[in-house]
Amino acid sequence: MRGALPDGRAIQTLRGGRRGGEACPCNCSGPACRRPDTWPRDMDASEPGKATAAEPGAHLASTTTTTTTLSRGPAAGRSRLLFGHTPLRRAAPPSPAPQENADPQKIAFLLRKQWALYSVTPLYKFSYANMKQYSRHLSAFVAAEKQKGLAVEVGIDLGIKVIFSTLLGLKGTDRDQAAILVQIASKTQTTSGKEEEKVVWSGWFCCVFGDDLLENVPEDFTCLPLFLANGAETYTAIIGTWFQKTFDCCFSRLTISPLNLAWMAAMWTGYKVDSHAVATELIFSVPCIPQGLDISYAIHPEDAQALWGTVQNTQGEVTQEEVDLFMDCLYSHFHRHFKIHLSATRLVKVSTSIASVHSDGNLKILQSKYLIGVLMLLTELAILQIQ
Repeated sequence: MRGALPDGRAIQTLRGGRRGGEACPCNCSGPACRRPDTWPRDMDASEPGKATAAEPGAHLASTTTTTTTLSRGPAAGRSRLLFGHTPLRRAAPPSPAPQENADPQKIAFLLRKQWALYSVTPLYKFSYANMKQYSRHLSAFVAAEKQKGLAVEVGIDLGIKVIFSTLLGLKGTDRDQAAILVQIASKTQTTSGKEEEKVVWSGWFCCVFGDDLLENVPEDFTCLPLFLANGAETYTAIIGTWFQKTFDCCFSRLTISPLNLAWMAAMWTGYKVDSHAVATELIFSVPCIPQGLDISYAIHPEDAQALWGTVQNTQGEVTQEEVDLFMDCLYSHFHRHFKIHLSATRLVKVSTSIASVHSDGNLKILQSKYLIGVLMLLTELAILQIQ
């Protein structure tokens, strides 16, 4: 965590934030900061909504965004049990089996880019066989929009080219329909006078384990509920408008709730990576502050995995209780060190070795090995938003 405590002591992260040999910043005995199995399972006795993080003098990392929404985190899980509701369950992510027909270059293209997430209703009378025709018509549409509505003839050289292609290997089951990649390339002249094409915008549609939606959709519709865009928002708006007019579909921004961010933090922490492991970082927004403040909470990847290993007991699935317990342990540990109740803040971003995602719907995928697992959960959220 960045910043300082009221008494001037520096706020640091867990083990991953200290150099070897340095003492724990809270002057504790040490093992509790390094061993997840010693972290207390019960939250410190406090009022669930007590926003201790907002106390005067608690200097935290500043941002330009404010929020007035409280996320109860684990408290919400306890209230759900109080009313006797069955906890949510999700199937455990599939094992990272390699996709035989995947194009390594295209998969690599998807990594380490900032993607804006959208949900999309089924496309009416979309045909994979007509993608070349779609490319020509959409190229003309984009050029016309860039020229402020002037008519443009289909087929002439427009200086802008739209390319449709399939993304093989991005399917959870055989019933899922093939993912589609749409790219806008702009022609530019080099200093030597040669023309070359540069991709200025990319977007892709996919459906991974989308059985819940596929069961109820007529044959004339193509179900690709998750859309990811990278590039200027003006291009995203133009592409969205053309798809809506052509295939009678609807786009809406896909935001991620604090509850689902907690699911991602827990499930992605459980993935094992061979290299480039980074700290699990949780960003919390502090409510009811005149100027926006964020708390950054980083956990060493080995500690985070060890903690998840102690709370995840069910085979083939992940339960809401396990996610709540994982977050409870992190919240309790943080409060013991810094006397700040994270349950009174709002979780807005999760970063792991697998991916990072913000509540406003921005995603960066870091590992191709677990791409299907990441898209599976995002597809589910997109379908829920459509329904």
